[in-house]
Amino acid sequence: MARRIAPAALALALLPLAAPAPAAHAATAPKLCTSTGDPKLAAKLSQDIRTALSGRAGRVSVTLWDRRTDTSCAVGSTWHYDSASVVKVTVMMAVLRRAQELKRNLTAREDALITAMITKSDNDATTQLWQSLGRARVQRFLTLAGLTHTTLNAGGAWGLTQITAQDELRVLALLDGVNTVLTPSSRAYGLRKMAAVVASQRWGTPAGAPTGVGVHVKNGWLPRATHGWRVHSIGDFTRTNGMNYRMVVLTQDNQTMAYGVTTIERIARAIHRDLNPGTKAAVVGRVPMLGPQRSDGSDHGSFRR
Repeated sequence: MARRIAPAALALALLPLAAPAPAAHAATAPKLCTSTGDPKLAAKLSQDIRTALSGRAGRVSVTLWDRRTDTSCAVGSTWHYDSASVVKVTVMMAVLRRAQELKRNLTAREDALITAMITKSDNDATTQLWQSLGRARVQRFLTLAGLTHTTLNAGGAWGLTQITAQDELRVLALLDGVNTVLTPSSRAYGLRKMAAVVASQRWGTPAGAPTGVGVHVKNGWLPRATHGWRVHSIGDFTRTNGMNYRMVVLTQDNQTMAYGVTTIERIARAIHRDLNPGTKAAVVGRVPMLGPQRSDGSDHGSFRR
């Protein structure tokens, strides 16, 4: 019998502060969102994210940044989670950075492995890239990228890397914003791969995205003996005017994968609606129909060959 899980707490803090004690039912709940360009939008997002989380069981973290209005949101932004397959985006970026440092293009093999890893969430491809990088190079990349709250698993399992919603928002920023870690061509390559994820894995943060918004996504779904299913989704969304927004939702303590997906998609729909008023959702969102719910298998890879 699965243990009963307390409702998701809105223990919220604005980036980059650590999350305070839960205050879901406080009379004056803290703001989840702030904005230099549209304070009314920030207030609406705060309210609608709270509503989306209301009554949902398990632990949930959310981070968001909108370029057009300079609006940021954070829910439990420094809580740690097993990464599951969302770490594959970081693996891809580390491989791209290695090629830059060696002053070469990706090899045909690297490109094929990255394509399988990102678009199909292929674990064997991920393990091959992970082992080719090695622990020291991956750690150097994490430091260079400023992923200060991301911690490698002691046994080297890439899917058990400890991540936070704050750091995953930084991962997306390295792909869609000017920086010294990845070149423009590397960033464009990474976004192309995330835009080509197979249809069966395009659930989560894309739910509710309107027509004309480019979708770049990577998901993870991993059950373990404790804390139930980890179900995560990170997405970068580009409007036709080029003004993008980034969204991260990490969850655990889900009794089923479907429950976690539903939680993520409730949040995503609210965010897309608030950021794109007057538009119609083109991405409906869907709970994956996998028969018996299967793990993404991300807890098995390691640095050892």
